[in-house]
Amino acid sequence: MNNNFTTPLKGIIPPMVTPLIDQDTLDHEGLERLIDHILSGGVHGLFILGTSGEGPGLSYHLRSELVSRVCDQVSGRIPVLIGISDTSANESLRLAEIAADNNADAVVAAPPYYFKSSQKELTEYFGYLADHSPLPLFLYNMPSHTKIHIELNTVFDLSEHNNIIGLKDSSADMIYFQTAAIALKEKPDFTLLVGPEQLLIQTVLAGGHGGVNGGANMFPKLYVELYKAAENKDYDRMKILQKRVLQIGSEIYSFDTSGNGVIKGIKSVLSLMGICSDTVTQPLQALSSKDKEKLEILLKKLDPADIL
Repeated sequence: MNNNFTTPLKGIIPPMVTPLIDQDTLDHEGLERLIDHILSGGVHGLFILGTSGEGPGLSYHLRSELVSRVCDQVSGRIPVLIGISDTSANESLRLAEIAADNNADAVVAAPPYYFKSSQKELTEYFGYLADHSPLPLFLYNMPSHTKIHIELNTVFDLSEHNNIIGLKDSSADMIYFQTAAIALKEKPDFTLLVGPEQLLIQTVLAGGHGGVNGGANMFPKLYVELYKAAENKDYDRMKILQKRVLQIGSEIYSFDTSGNGVIKGIKSVLSLMGICSDTVTQPLQALSSKDKEKLEILLKKLDPADIL
């Protein structure tokens, strides 16, 4: 575990994509390059096996291998968070044990995504994970994918658990997030992070602690600088950087409208940058050659080097 891991966890914690050669083989060299690339941007943590990391689509042995390789390469320089979302509580806890064995810092869990749970059941479920996890637990609200919303009262109840230390919210509901931020001010160590990068500014200004932003796989420094500008209330700088973030969201992620455009767009850009392959997990399919040609043109326009 990183001795510098403190709560609340602040800053940019990229949800790293998982470089693959094929459906059951990690792209080892690509993974090393990707980690080096992300860390070079000055990020404040790393989150693996989340949505952008296609965690639920990876075999269990691949998840374990990824945890081991990432923790070994990061080697305590920044906190590492491990996604343990699963339909089986036992499998989630098994991966939490592996995370602890590899000196990760915390785990992150979304609601189980098959049987629909009541809020009471969710409270008991997350309490069970937290009771048995060897590492601190972040709640992960991702209703677009799990089809279950962690309601605010459930978050407030769970925030009382000693081993539940934060919330990553990817609902894109700013009323939800702002209400949580106001209510949890009495718990200054409870971390509030946002998923959608377009909302990073609003999140920080509302009292949130940072972002788990997919675009930081490609352009880590852009998101770190945007976070700093928001922290410092530098509105002129925010305006310039936010414009580029919005362009990335509307153009790079727009080639696929099935709900997986972020993953495909990021992986395609990383392949064009020579960092890692663009292979995705079944049943997803990588962008076509035609779309990648269009993306290559866009990339020259959207690279934030001119404003950093």
